[in-house]
Amino acid sequence: MDRTIKAAAIQMCAEVGNIAANLDKASRLIDEAAARGARMIILPEFFPSAMAFHPALLDAAFEPDGKARELLVSKARRFQAFVGGSYIEERDGQRYNTFVLAMPDGSTASHDKDLPTMWENCYYAPGCDNGILDTPLGPLGAVLCWEFIRVRTVQRLLGKVDCVVGGSCWWSVPMNWPFKPFWQLHHRKNQGVMAITPLTLSRLLGVAVVHAAHAGEFRASMPLMPGIPYDSHYLGETQIIDRSGKIAARMKQEEGEGVIAADITLGRAGPSLQCTPSFWIPCLPVLFRMVWHYQNMYGKWYYVRSRRFWSRANP
Repeated sequence: MDRTIKAAAIQMCAEVGNIAANLDKASRLIDEAAARGARMIILPEFFPSAMAFHPALLDAAFEPDGKARELLVSKARRFQAFVGGSYIEERDGQRYNTFVLAMPDGSTASHDKDLPTMWENCYYAPGCDNGILDTPLGPLGAVLCWEFIRVRTVQRLLGKVDCVVGGSCWWSVPMNWPFKPFWQLHHRKNQGVMAITPLTLSRLLGVAVVHAAHAGEFRASMPLMPGIPYDSHYLGETQIIDRSGKIAARMKQEEGEGVIAADITLGRAGPSLQCTPSFWIPCLPVLFRMVWHYQNMYGKWYYVRSRRFWSRANP
């Protein structure tokens, strides 16, 4: 049965690795979304920590009953809403990028991102669930960042979910390196892919999409390039797409931090696009595919090496 709900998506300017400040910011923005009448409130991927190649991320993991989940559950109960976001969770000797959706009664459903993206491999391992959340609203698909642009995501969710919820922490190219015209060209390509990604997935699945994102600046390093700073920003593009495949609300990167809200219809309208038989949905630039492979390989080695040095930020 089709249902209508007011959904909100949050755009954050998080500080890399500053757990306490980011949780406070997320709490305030959830309150703002609830004050606007939202009963579904979605935070970005890695909302307590953001993501970069940065030593602070080694201390950014939460236990399953830690402060990140506690925040989501307490807000869901307080506002009688569905509140979700992702963070690094440690359990059974591994770490995962876990999206948790808290229900009004305090129960939760979760999804571990299937493949870490580039330097994300340094901080968590791949998940293996199907990303379908069993909720009182019906089955919802949980999708995080580059899961939005992989054909396998469509294959596991098509015809099985009534809405997609999730978010991104999608960064841009370095803005401080030489040969600026080269990097600016790839920044425009990257931004273009990000801008159409939530809309494309909505049309491929025929359902509404609620996509939250980060938009702030950050300074990090580049794997295998010690001492060279990587100054950049996250791409924003917080969007709510109705199941008709139209943008109902949007916040761009340059608009900074805030909340968007719109009424969406839950249920399946049927896809208006079809995937090509490939790995990626969009045609990614060669540079991005090269960096994807080298950072994935390096990150897996870094993750195994660093496990013995883990300390939890919020035990």
